[in-house]
Amino acid sequence: MDNPLPLRSIPSLSIVSNESKETRQNDAASLQHHTMFEDMQALVAGTLLVSLGVALLGKAHLITGGTVGIAFLLHYVTGISFGKLFFAINLPFYYLAVKKMGWKFTVKTFGAVFLLSMFSELLPLVIKVDMLNPLYAAVMGGLLAGVGLLVLFRHKASLGGINVLVLFLQERYGLRAGLVQLGLDAAILMLSIPMISLTAVAVSLLGAAMLNLTLAINHKPGRYMAI
Repeated sequence: MDNPLPLRSIPSLSIVSNESKETRQNDAASLQHHTMFEDMQALVAGTLLVSLGVALLGKAHLITGGTVGIAFLLHYVTGISFGKLFFAINLPFYYLAVKKMGWKFTVKTFGAVFLLSMFSELLPLVIKVDMLNPLYAAVMGGLLAGVGLLVLFRHKASLGGINVLVLFLQERYGLRAGLVQLGLDAAILMLSIPMISLTAVAVSLLGAAMLNLTLAINHKPGRYMAI
């Protein structure tokens, strides 16, 4: 019978586990935090992209999900400007943001909401579109909004409202942000049926799918550590 291997030649599972944990901790410690300038640049760039996407959807008389979609619905009913409604709708969600995500996240989110509200009011002064295919508006509008949100998410910011809830669910329970928001957006789009045509709702669903698939593919838990 062969002699058994000496005990010292068999690595301890606890040592391997400790080494793996230490490696992960060292990797996390080596990450550089985003500077204030980088965060400010991300807030401006992200909200500019989203505002352009929202403008395309609005020009084509489409609708989208999230807090932006709720603001659109209320705008159609009351006639109050989108920017004012969007800013006001987000106010109740700041409590959840502070409670669950922290002050730093909340301040960034407040800044992003303010910038999007402002850019949405100013954009008609610098760009006018005479002809726009609804399908193109849905695809490009959803894609621009998705990329803009991705920029904000990676700098620990959002556009408030449903975005805050979605990010909280992802960080707490590991639920995919894009897929959760896709379901919520679909519900909002269904509520818009009395206000816009069924064809516009169907095309709007395409835009919502583009936005949320962009997030689902590019914003997975643990793949990117935004600090």
